[in-house]
Amino acid sequence: MPQPITSINDFVVKFANVNGSGSASANQLFAKSILRMGIPVAPRNIFPSNIQGLPTWYEVRVSEAGHIGRRGGVDLMVAMNPQTWAQDVASIDAGGYLFYDSTKPMPPSRFRDDIQVIGMPLTEICNAAYSDARQRQLFKNIIYVGALSALIDLDPAAVETLIGEQFKGKDKLIQPNIQALHMGRDYALAHLGHPVGLKLRRADAVGNRIFIEGNNAAALGAVYGGATIAAWYPITPSTGLAEAFARHCRRFRTDPATGKARYAIIQGEDELASIGIVVGAAWNGARAFTTTSGPGISLMQEFLGLAYFAEIPAVLFDVQRGGPSTGMPTRTQQADILSCAYASHGDTKHVLLLPRDPHECFEMGAQAFDLADRLQTPIFVMLDLDIGMNESLCAPLAWDDARRLDRGKVMTAEELEAGKDFGRYLDVDGDGIPYRTYPGTHPERGSFFTRGTSKDRYAKYSEDGEVYVDNMKRLLAKFDTAKKLVPAPERRDAAQPTREGVIYFGSTAAAMDEALADLEERGVHLDTLRLRAFPFADEVLRFIAGHERVFVVEQNRDAQMRALIVNEVGVDPAKLVPILHFDGTPITARFIAGEISAQVRPRNVAPLREVAR
Repeated sequence: MPQPITSINDFVVKFANVNGSGSASANQLFAKSILRMGIPVAPRNIFPSNIQGLPTWYEVRVSEAGHIGRRGGVDLMVAMNPQTWAQDVASIDAGGYLFYDSTKPMPPSRFRDDIQVIGMPLTEICNAAYSDARQRQLFKNIIYVGALSALIDLDPAAVETLIGEQFKGKDKLIQPNIQALHMGRDYALAHLGHPVGLKLRRADAVGNRIFIEGNNAAALGAVYGGATIAAWYPITPSTGLAEAFARHCRRFRTDPATGKARYAIIQGEDELASIGIVVGAAWNGARAFTTTSGPGISLMQEFLGLAYFAEIPAVLFDVQRGGPSTGMPTRTQQADILSCAYASHGDTKHVLLLPRDPHECFEMGAQAFDLADRLQTPIFVMLDLDIGMNESLCAPLAWDDARRLDRGKVMTAEELEAGKDFGRYLDVDGDGIPYRTYPGTHPERGSFFTRGTSKDRYAKYSEDGEVYVDNMKRLLAKFDTAKKLVPAPERRDAAQPTREGVIYFGSTAAAMDEALADLEERGVHLDTLRLRAFPFADEVLRFIAGHERVFVVEQNRDAQMRALIVNEVGVDPAKLVPILHFDGTPITARFIAGEISAQVRPRNVAPLREVAR
């Protein structure tokens, strides 16, 4: 029997429930109550794509050190779903704890000898206290939160405060929930003692950080970025972004004097219609976007090609999920990299922004609209379900009120009146970006015909090969200009010189931070480069050239980011070692550290000392 795990403010609790049982609000209550104690947490909801009946999990990472990625492993499993019992018990680390409903006796064969088992007759308690079947189901969740509060020293006052906030306006529900909380707590104190070595202790480690979903932050970024038009079609996991944009617009884009909306949110009949609306609105000068996921990107390809070739600004928030086809709608992946970078047929290249957390979702959500106008092209903000649908701690969102929208090269009526030469696809300064006009700018000048076919510098239809090549080369020059405008990669060198490095991006960053600390403890030192955008800055080539080999960590099967780097940077593929995680759950620090250390260790073997003769 291994020693029971003991830890203060550093452990993982996982809840195994049935979807539709009302457990989500109770589990969130548990996580947020720990936050109220000043201890950072990182909760993740792993849920099925149906409405009710299938397994769902809610994992809470408690980390006073501030690690907000998934660690891997479980220290305390709250097993409330008989359907997943075997896998839930198997996931507990040796010396960990299993908390379960012991109303019905279970044979010893259903447990493990190397974990601590804590049974509490939850169903029996509920049946004695409540006659209504739905009440029994709902309050059982609050009762086990109460029991956990006793077992791990969760402050019940923090839970009570949150209950009051959660049911504000429904005051008659507050006291019954508090009563259920103490019913579980009192039972645990009277019958269970303190068999759990995992404890919470008040801290001051949260600081001024905020707790917000990436979808919500991105939507607010769109508002601050000047967006007034959103066209979308519901699809998990991006629907919350459109809904959050609607909430923010009601607050910030409603005329206070007249009450009229100064925005338009349109649910198209499908994703094809949605991107068409965005392109049309942007052509007219509005800042417009759509929010979607991989299947939606597949449907939008032709319009994306039109926007690229006709050079029309557009912003797309792609909240990635498991594919292909319908795939796993409620699981996370980073599997739309290539489909977005080269969206549409023919030779296209699109700008991708790669936020790591809600803070960057806000920043890049706003920046995307400046980039779209400046570059006159579609811009993709590449979230994923892990960032988009999970609340996370991040730095407070900040905005400079002196900042002004960058509309790029727009020729005015005064310039046209003065006789300034206007060619819609004419590059006048070598950056690849032409001037455009808004419809109706001048009654006689500055008009052009927008087409998806080949045209010359003055927008005149032409299928002449030289004209086509001239236009396509200019588009490449514009893409090269984008390198100087998109967020630069972040490099971090190891504590000591090393010949190996690692490249990563997006939601992988949270787990990577902890994995690097773990690797350093094992004596594995890596320089790191976090990608924040495509096209790649020259620093990416320098980083790869400066190391014997570089690991590329991503959450897809086909090493899409690695392929993009090889294709665009022109490096030896053998130097880039893929570290791939694609089962639909967020990547863990243990996975990253384990995969890398297994490959690095043989190269770090110390030479044998010469045997004395």
